[in-house]
Amino acid sequence: MQQMIYAVLTIVGGVLACVAYFWGTNFILDRIFPPKGPTAAAASRNLRTANAIRPWLFLAPALFALTIYLVYPVVESVWLSLHDRAGQNFVGVRNYQWMVNDGEFRQSIFNNFLWLLVVPALSTFFGLVIAALTDRIWWGNIAKTLIFMPMAISFVGAAVIWKFIYDYRAEGSEQIGLLNAIVVAFGGEPQAWITLPFWNNFFLMVILIWIQTGFAMVILSAALRGIPEETIEAAVIDGANGWQIFFKIMVPQIWGTIAVVWTTITILVLKVFDIVLAMTNGQWQSQVLANLMFDWMFRGGGDFGRGAAIAVVIMVLVIPIMIWNIRNATKEMGGR
Repeated sequence: MQQMIYAVLTIVGGVLACVAYFWGTNFILDRIFPPKGPTAAAASRNLRTANAIRPWLFLAPALFALTIYLVYPVVESVWLSLHDRAGQNFVGVRNYQWMVNDGEFRQSIFNNFLWLLVVPALSTFFGLVIAALTDRIWWGNIAKTLIFMPMAISFVGAAVIWKFIYDYRAEGSEQIGLLNAIVVAFGGEPQAWITLPFWNNFFLMVILIWIQTGFAMVILSAALRGIPEETIEAAVIDGANGWQIFFKIMVPQIWGTIAVVWTTITILVLKVFDIVLAMTNGQWQSQVLANLMFDWMFRGGGDFGRGAAIAVVIMVLVIPIMIWNIRNATKEMGGR
């Protein structure tokens, strides 16, 4: 109850603080540059000046937050990556040299590459197929709701759910894990799925695909509904079948949206952390970059230099994709 009270007070206090800020700053601005001046020219000049300043009053809190929580951490991370484990002595690029020669870092890069190949492709594909199919059935909205529901679950919560699905009990014991129960029912032997090197990466990927398919479905469903009916009707008149209409008429018209969904999920995959931490903690060759960064930054004695260097690598990998994604989304919005 105490936590609930704190949460409510925080929300109410935050809203009141925002109202007070925007009302107070606009009140002061109107007093400094009153809309009614001694002359018409002065009033017009004050009005133009106030209108030029007013948008910055609304942007100021966001810019301040971006500076504190984005710009400063980036600069500090780059600076720390050039220092030793305590973040005090300058060591240059020694931490980056360590990364190149470290087997666990190379394993993390390889695993992230696997995630990049599989998760965005399957999430986007399943989302596209489900979006197309659910638009053709009367209970399509119900199906979309059920498929989108995993998006409301935190990554750790989803990992816990799938931990029960992959649960392993010794042969001869009752299997409470869904996957092993199915395997045993068909006469197979139960497996500790998440401890199988290499293959456990794919079992972890299933969790993120399960979550992100709903996101892809919603965006692509909206894009499919925006396709002009005339093009589809013309294809039907010309004798095109369902497959031809879907792949040669519909998909090309929403290709830009597909690319945006793909790259958005790609950025998320590069930062994947929660699922690996909750399921395997990077054991059994399932380590990824974000989890490795966490290990070096906050575990094993805490090596801020190496942890920051891995963080910089993640940032360098994400930025080009993010820029391309923003540009592509801007083109899509401009085209509409």
